[in-house]
Amino acid sequence: MENNQKEKALIYFSEKFHCSQAVLASYAEECGITEEQALKLGSCFGSGMRKGEVCGACSGALMVLGLLYGQSIKGDMNERHRSDEVNDYFLKRFKEINGSYICNDLLGYDISTSEGRQAVLEKGLFTDFCPKMVASAVDIIEEMKTIYS
Repeated sequence: MENNQKEKALIYFSEKFHCSQAVLASYAEECGITEEQALKLGSCFGSGMRKGEVCGACSGALMVLGLLYGQSIKGDMNERHRSDEVNDYFLKRFKEINGSYICNDLLGYDISTSEGRQAVLEKGLFTDFCPKMVASAVDIIEEMKTIYS
């Protein structure tokens, strides 16, 4: 399923959806939500919430992991610990592979400024670099599914 998920995510991203939307929407069916719900839910997390904070591909991935492994039962500390562990594992792996999970660090520019955003646009980083982060997030989700399922 990995290639299918990655392919879907990269198609969403190529269709000008945010990285967060692309990752979450590619797992919508598996997570029990509609494509429309996934696209809407992920819509405010791209470009590190438009401030260069946590990479939107990571935010989308964490939404997927929350839907798959998150706490849903009041007071269930086993679920709470599992969701915390999943969160920590994902961010650690993403940082190991990509050097950071902070959008500004990954891109090398402060995209919360118009100058930084313009530099990223001029260098084509959103179209050339960001798809690699989307693919990496999906790869890590797939890796984690073998561990946590």
